[in-house]
This record gives sequence, structure tokens and C-alpha cells, in this order.
Amino acid sequence: MGERNLHMPFELFEADMSEWESRPLVYYFFEIIHIWEGEGTRVVNQNRFPYKPGSVILFTPRDCRGFEVTKPTRFTSVRFSGNFLEKQHSSEERRRICEWLKQLEYVFFQHNRHEPVLIKHTDDCKMITALIRNMVQEYQHRPPYYEANLQLYVALLLNIIARNVSEEVEMAGTEGTEPLIGRMIAHIRQHIYYPDQLKLEALAAKFNLSVNYIGEFFKKQTGESIQQFIISYKLKLVQLRIENSGLTIGEIADELGFTDESHLSRLFRKYYGISPAMYRRNKLAEKAGTAM
Repeated sequence: MGERNLHMPFELFEADMSEWESRPLVYYFFEIIHIWEGEGTRVVNQNRFPYKPGSVILFTPRDCRGFEVTKPTRFTSVRFSGNFLEKQHSSEERRRICEWLKQLEYVFFQHNRHEPVLIKHTDDCKMITALIRNMVQEYQHRPPYYEANLQLYVALLLNIIARNVSEEVEMAGTEGTEPLIGRMIAHIRQHIYYPDQLKLEALAAKFNLSVNYIGEFFKKQTGESIQQFIISYKLKLVQLRIENSGLTIGEIADELGFTDESHLSRLFRKYYGISPAMYRRNKLAEKAGTAM
């Protein structure tokens, strides 16, 4: 299986599908593709989904992706890493960066890789089309402040995609269509930055279970306690931030509610057998290798 990485934090290009690598590759970056014309099939992690004009296709890091074309296809590809969102450094901009990273994390872990992400609302489709057209203009002509504008465009695209992913999760989590444990897990992931909503009392009230029983129920269904699940999920978010952002380990620890950097490092080493700093060095070396 081939691999590919970004040489720059952001890339945007328009092309026809004849310029696409024919064999599926694992890509280590986010990508949003807008189909302008043509038909065919996109292949994602051995799953196959049709595309048509107007389709918006989301790929997340480590997805194996490819296309099979049945009608000549023209598309725009927006590729970016988490580092692209970190070029500004004021306190307000840093706050925005953290919110964007949360959107990336939410999309990364919540979207179903066995089903396509569907942009269901006509207005959302129109907005995405307009955003992509404006991004192409900014990227091609590069007027003053174009990089800051591209950051904002990417953030808007993420917001729209996250909104549609969120609706899919909520629809799947309605009573009678999703097992209780699935709704509990989705709730924990969605509220991972809000510790008050993850306390046993809050969870018990949300899912109509007794405080004394909810922990036993969760462990019986998943094989781990609620607290273990929360820690494990937070460490997965740590991995994603290490790989896709330039935040320091201390900043990541603070954002995710660990006591301090040492606390995060101890837990990370316990779960993965390696320190966060060494994990980052290894990943940087891997990406440098795939970019060569």
C-alpha cells in the first residue's frame, strides 16, 4: 500500500481525474474534494461510494483513498494539515485554533468511515460551492492576507461538515435506532471538553440510569470503566493533536484537562509505551520519509 504526505501545510488545486493516482494510497492529511462534473466511485478504506456533480468528499488522515472514473471528472481538492491552522499567534487567534482543532477531532472520530458524509441541506451545498470558488480565487491570485482568508475558509468548511456529521450522529442516536451504549459513547465523545457533563451523576440523569448502576452497565458493555474510556479517548485526541498540530505537549495537556504535562506523559507512556515527545519525533520522521 502506497503512502503520501503534504509538502506544505496547505494545498489547493483543480484538475481532472486523469491526474489522480490510479491506485489507492494512504494519505496523512485532511482533504475535502468538490466534484464539479463527472461520475464514478470513490474508494475509502475498501468501501465504495458513488459520486456525481456537486458531491463533497471528506477524507481524514490515514484513510486509504482512491477513485474509479466512469464519466470524465473535474474536481477541486483542498488539502491541509492541522499545522495550517496555527500560523497566527495572538491570544484570540490561539483560541480560534483550539476550536478548529476540536472540529477536526470531532469529524475525525465521529464520521462513519463505512458510509459517506452526506451534505444534506441545499443551502449547505450552495455555501460549500461558493466557498470553494472563493478559495480557488484567493489561492491562485494570492492577494494581501490570502493565507488568513484561506484559514477562515477552511474553518467554515469544517463547521459545515461538522454540522452534517453531528446530525448523522444525532439521528443514529435517537431512541430505538441505536443501542444505549452507542448513544452513551457518542455523548462522551461529543462532550469530552465538558467534564461536568461526563460525571456519573450527569450521565445517569441523561440516560435514565441509576448512579450506582451506570458504571456497571458501561463496563459490562465495553469491557472498561467510564473513566478508563474517557482517558483512552482523550489519549487518542492527544495522538491526533501531536500528529496534526504544532502545539506543545504542555498546551495539549492543558486543552484536554490533564493536571499538567507530567500527568499526560505518564498516562501516555502507560498506554503506548512511549513518551508524547518521542511519539512526535517518530511521526515527524515517518512523514519526512513518505514525503521523499
